[in-house]
Amino acid sequence: MATQNTTDPGLAWVFYALLTVVAWGVYGVILHKGRGYMPMGSEAPHASLKAFLFVCIAYAVIGIAAAVMLKVRGSDWSFTGQGVNWSFVAGAAGAIGAFTLVLALGAAAQIYKGAAAAAVMPIVFGGAPVINTITAMVLHPPEGGFKSLPLPFLLGCVMAAGGAVLVAKYAPSNTGGAGKPAAPQAAPVVPGAPK
Repeated sequence: MATQNTTDPGLAWVFYALLTVVAWGVYGVILHKGRGYMPMGSEAPHASLKAFLFVCIAYAVIGIAAAVMLKVRGSDWSFTGQGVNWSFVAGAAGAIGAFTLVLALGAAAQIYKGAAAAAVMPIVFGGAPVINTITAMVLHPPEGGFKSLPLPFLLGCVMAAGGAVLVAKYAPSNTGGAGKPAAPQAAPVVPGAPK
């Protein structure tokens, strides 16, 4: 027996969008924390890939949950070639993004230590909406063409990108300031010691 989705579509998208904001908002910080708990020492260069491996496992588990939801909702499991292809490309883009994110967090950790996500994530979340907007307009051009885009919309895109750069550049770190390593401490002067 098929069950109907009775959620009010006028509010459902906002609810799910806000859940996505929360999930993706904590994603980078939690991922960086997991990466930091992987074995270090000689294994430190592999910490990011080890963290990514478990991101992939989590995607597989959530994929199983999606299959269960299809069954519960009474899906007939029919698919189209184009739907599968575009969805696979979207999944690949998401996986590549998660992969390059762990690499970015690993590289930033050398500068920002535990605060690497504070530098990396603003670039991701400030830049991604701009790329999303450009991609959406290329695939679905606006009525009246690109010349019809309102100035506040264009200004918003510039501000989003600029804000991301500023937040990343001046992100607080635990290494001595905004992304700068702590200044080396002067060695204490010991009377009579060779210089």
